[in-house]
Order: sequence, then structure tokens, then C-alpha cells
Amino acid sequence: MSNQITYFQDYYTPQQRRLIWATTRSVLETDHFKHKRHGRKSKSHWNYFKRILNLVVWGSKITGLYQKGYANVGQIQINEFDVFSDNLPANFIGFRILQLSDLHIDATPELVHHILHAIGQTSFDWAVLTGDYRQESSGNYQHILESMKEVCSQLQKEFPPVAILGNHDTWLMTQYEKHLGVKFLINETMQLSRDNQSIFISGSDDPFSFYTDATLETFTNRPGFKIALVHTSELADIAAQNNYNLYLCGHTHGGQICLPGGKAIISHQAEGEGYIKGFWKVDQMTGYTSSGCGVSGVPLRFNCPGEITVFTLRKSIYQANERLVKLFR
Repeated sequence: MSNQITYFQDYYTPQQRRLIWATTRSVLETDHFKHKRHGRKSKSHWNYFKRILNLVVWGSKITGLYQKGYANVGQIQINEFDVFSDNLPANFIGFRILQLSDLHIDATPELVHHILHAIGQTSFDWAVLTGDYRQESSGNYQHILESMKEVCSQLQKEFPPVAILGNHDTWLMTQYEKHLGVKFLINETMQLSRDNQSIFISGSDDPFSFYTDATLETFTNRPGFKIALVHTSELADIAAQNNYNLYLCGHTHGGQICLPGGKAIISHQAEGEGYIKGFWKVDQMTGYTSSGCGVSGVPLRFNCPGEITVFTLRKSIYQANERLVKLFR
């Protein structure tokens, strides 16, 4: 079986598009200009979030739960799901996609080892990383490169891994694609091919803090089975309008600090509670918000374990056949 990867560009060459994007993003980062799709980002929500985190830390230490919350960070779950679609090419039936999100790999000294251990327990054909690789949202990033390289070395399968940027990431990381062994998708679409049958993958820049209208050009209207990789669920409506089948995102950490039963105290999620974690739907498109591997703000998790997710692509007719088999057993 011959495998092939193709990247799609329009008016500009890939190098020109990357240079234009890097120039724009570097200015946004340097000026600390945070902008969202529907207007400039407010800092009031973040200040409220920091006060909540301080209360959580104080309360956990007073009650003796801090060590428990810290230990929970290392308990990364492996969640496996089937995703069904009518237009999945036959050569991609059973194709397994591993999603890693919100690694924040420098959040605790042990975190990279927990992530590597969890990856080692999985079986997959291809891996995607949906943003937020360091703890801070500005400043140094080079200290995470070797840990990220170690993680990416475990993701080299039939196709090399693909990554997008989150709001904690800098454009400078994209200079290390070869070193890390990962392809960054920046407002562009690529094609995975197996013997002349293909699926399409689109990856956007982060829309939470670094939105520009170029982000909307990420999505293609060409027919076929299509996957969108976006750090947040904020562009789900655009992807659904372009008939995407699967939308993978993260950012929320599932809440990270949740009440018993898993209800998030705060999530930075403007699209509604249904998008905080797990599966959701927009029109005919299936979306999934990962709870992520790492932590941010405080090195604690309560009632919300981290996760690595593996999606197995299935043809919808198989789902109907399985129901018939169960019915007549």
C-alpha cells in the first residue's frame, strides 16, 4: 500500500504563506495584542480566574487535598471512541487517530514521563496535537523543546504527527519542525492518501488569543472526509458550514478543577457548557473537546482526569450492520 501526504495552497506558495503568517503573529505576540473572532479580548475574565485559582490552592492546602490534586495530574486516562461517517474512504476504515492536547509539558517535572507512559499504552496510526505545549503564555519556550521532541518521537507512525498552535504557544516553535519531528499546520489543509484514496485535514492558528481573518481561510469546501484541528471550539460553525466530519479541539482542560460529578468551576468556554469536554455536534459535524494531558494555572486536577484520546474511523453502514446483528442474536 502506497501512502502519500499532499499540502494544499492557493495564491501564495507555502513559504510565502508561512512568512506572512509568522510576521503577523510575531507582531501580535510582541505587542501582547489579544484578539478574538468577535472582538478584542478582555482581561477581566482572566483576573477572575486567577483569584479562583488562588482560592483553590489555599483551600486544597488547608484541607490537605493539595497532594491528592497533584497526584491526579499523573493519572492520564486513555479514552477510545469510534467515529462514524458515510463518506469515509474504504482505505481509511479502521484508521486510528490519537489526539494529544494541552500538554503544558513543563507544568510539573514528572509530566513528560506520565505522557510518554500513556502514549506507550496506546495503538494508533496517526497522531495530532491540538495546542498549548508550555505552561506560560509568553517568555521562554526553548526549555520544552527536548521534552516535545521525546514525545513526538513516540508518535512516528504510518504518517508523521501534525500539530497546531494554542494560545500558550509562540510562532517561534514552528521553526523547529524538523527537530521535533512534527508538521505544524497553520491555516492550511493537507491530504493523507492511501492508494489513491484520501482524507483531508485542516489546521488553524489559535482563535482564542491570536485570531485574524486568515484563520477563516483554514477550511476547504472541497468534498470528501475532512477533519478540522483547532485549539478551541470557536470555529466549529465555520467548519460545519464547509461540511467537515470531525472537529478536534482542547483548551478547556475539561475544567481541570471540577466539582464532584465533573462540573467545571470555570472553563474559558464561551460556546456553552456542552463544549467544555467530550463529544458535541454542530449540524452534521461531530466535535470533540479533549480534557488535555497537562495542567495550567495550578498543578492540580480534581474530578477531571487528563486524557489521551484515540478515535477509530468507521463507515456508518457498519454501525447499522452491528445493530442488526445484535437485534437478531
